[in-house]
Amino acid sequence: MAEHGQSAPRRHRWWLVSISTQWALLLALALSATLFAAPVLAEGEQRRELVVLSWGGAYERAQQRALFEPFTEATGIAVRVEEYDGGIEELREAVTQGNAPWDLLDMTRSSARAACAEGLLEPLSTSILSPAPDGTSVGRDFLEGSLGRCWFTHSIFATVVAYRRDAFPGRRPTRIADLFDQQRFPGPRALQRTPAANMEWALLSYGVPRQELYRLLSTRRGLALALARIDDIDPLHWWVEGEEPVSMLAANQVVMASGYNGRFFTAMVEQNLPIEILWDGQIQEHEVWAIPRHAEGAEVARQFIGFATTTDRQTALANLIPYGPSRHSAILQVSTHPDHGVDMRLHIPTHPLNAERAVRLDDDWYASTYRRVGDYFRAALLEKEGSSVPPQRGGE
Repeated sequence: MAEHGQSAPRRHRWWLVSISTQWALLLALALSATLFAAPVLAEGEQRRELVVLSWGGAYERAQQRALFEPFTEATGIAVRVEEYDGGIEELREAVTQGNAPWDLLDMTRSSARAACAEGLLEPLSTSILSPAPDGTSVGRDFLEGSLGRCWFTHSIFATVVAYRRDAFPGRRPTRIADLFDQQRFPGPRALQRTPAANMEWALLSYGVPRQELYRLLSTRRGLALALARIDDIDPLHWWVEGEEPVSMLAANQVVMASGYNGRFFTAMVEQNLPIEILWDGQIQEHEVWAIPRHAEGAEVARQFIGFATTTDRQTALANLIPYGPSRHSAILQVSTHPDHGVDMRLHIPTHPLNAERAVRLDDDWYASTYRRVGDYFRAALLEKEGSSVPPQRGGE
C-alpha cells in the first residue's frame, strides 16, 4: 500500500510536467506566430499612423507645415501622405474590394458628393468640429454649404487661367474669352483633361450669363457648343497632374494655361515665374475632408478633421497657400505669408476683388452628371486624338 501510495503522487507530478511542457510549446508557437503576423490593435488601442490621400506639390508642402506636422506634434500620431490626381475611380475600386488603403481623403466637394451618393464614404457628425474661438457655433461659423453628410469643407480653391506676361508685352488678357482668342493673343494653351472649368469657360466666351451655364450644359446643344469652342484651340496641350501647367509655362511650352490658383501663386512668389493670374471666370470649388467607407483608421481620421478644421489651423494653411478658409473666423485672421511677407488676403479666390466675376462650380450638377458628361467629353477627345488619350481625372 505504501508503494502505491508513493507511486500515485509521482504519476500526478509527471502528468503536471507533461501538461506544462505542452502549454510551453503552444505558447512558444503562438509567440512565434505573433512575431511574423501583421500587428493587430488591441481593443481600445489607437492607431499611431494616419494615411492621407492628397494632391502633392506646393499644396501638400503647405499642409505639412500647417496641419500634418502640428497634428503629429500634438498627438504623437504620424501622418503618411499618398498622392493622387482626383476623381473617385480608385476609391470606388478600393471600397468595392473592401480594402481602402487610406484613412482620410482630401477631395473636391463635387467628387465627395458623387462618392457619398454611391455609399463610398463614412458619415460624419459635426460633433467632431470645434466652435470658433469667440464661441460662435459651428453652424454659424462655417460658410454655407460647407458641412455635408459625408464631408466637411476645409478651404475654397479656384481653377483659373494664368498667362506669361512676356508673351503679351502690349495688350494683356483681361477676360476669360481671351483664352480662346488666339488671333489677339497667339500661342499654345494648356487645359486640364476634364470637362470641369473648360466647359464653363467655353460658354462664357460666347457671352452666356453665369446663371445660365449649367442649364445650357444640361442640353446636347450646350455641350456641343462648349466642345466646339475648345476644339478651336490650336495647339492645345492637355494636363493631368497639378504641377504640369506651371512647368509648361515655366518652359515656355505654352503662353496660357489653366491650373490651381495656389500653385500659380507659389510659382510667382517662390520661383519668380513671370506669370499673371486671370481672375475673370475663376471656377470656385470647395475642398473637403472625407473618410473612405470601412477605413481602418476612421477614428483617427475624425480626430484629425476636428484638429485641421479649427480656426487657427485653417488660418495657418491660408497664410501659406492662398485657398480661402471655410470658416468666417479664419477668414478674418488671414494675414501675410510667414516666409515672403506677401499679403495673402489679396490672393485668395474669395477676396471681393478676385471673386467679382467668379463662377461657383455647381457640384450638384456634376455629381448627377459625373459619368455622362465625362464620357461625352472623353469621346469627343478620343474622336479627335485617337486611342492615345488617357482616362480623364479631375479635381484639386
